[in-house]
Amino acid sequence: MDNLLHASVSQLRREIEYLDFRPGQLPWARRVAEGDRDALRELAKALRACHRLTVEPYWDRGRSELVALSTRSASLMLEGGVDLLLRSICAPQVRWRPPVLEAPYPRRVDVHLQGRGLIITPTVFSKHPVSFLWDPLDTAQPPRLTVPALRRPLTGTGAAESDGATVRNLESLLGRTRAAALRVTAEGCTTSELARRLNVTAAAASQHATVLRDTGLITTSRRGGSVLHLITPLGLALLWTGAPTQP
Repeated sequence: MDNLLHASVSQLRREIEYLDFRPGQLPWARRVAEGDRDALRELAKALRACHRLTVEPYWDRGRSELVALSTRSASLMLEGGVDLLLRSICAPQVRWRPPVLEAPYPRRVDVHLQGRGLIITPTVFSKHPVSFLWDPLDTAQPPRLTVPALRRPLTGTGAAESDGATVRNLESLLGRTRAAALRVTAEGCTTSELARRLNVTAAAASQHATVLRDTGLITTSRRGGSVLHLITPLGLALLWTGAPTQP
């Protein structure tokens, strides 16, 4: 919202000029393109309402998926550097043929980074599998390649309520050992590290990790010959409220 309210008139015009509006909406759209403060505030208010309905109910689970993808990407970077990471992105839609990265675009165009870099942006809401976003008039900003982050469709039940399965799963978290396991994953750990920190067997540590993962509180990804457990935003929220620390 802050970016919208402080956007320059030239940027607003570029963003709006190729959009189709109904005849009755044209006067309002022109006011937005001209930077009219009241029109921009009206647009910001509508976007906030849209966010509450279409994003907020799904955001905790969406962030968990983003954290999981970030962890997997970091593991790929450790194992094979940028080359392995780029080769893993949404094949066959995206192809890495050094030094060229090929991605879908409505028309054939060559974009030379010229030292700007490339921002790879995971998304949970785009209807397109892959999108390449760049502004040919702004040569200072790096282009963005958006890629899907979801392994399964998001479901949401509202901003302040949980479904019955989630409640039942969270009830199984009550207990000191599992709460301690959740705290350990805030730093990232393997199963053997988790067992050592909890002073339990590897089998018990694996069981605790499974319950935490099934409730969406941690993610698990492979790192070489072991697995890495990492807390999700939902898990962090529980730690902040102190919910898992009850005996």
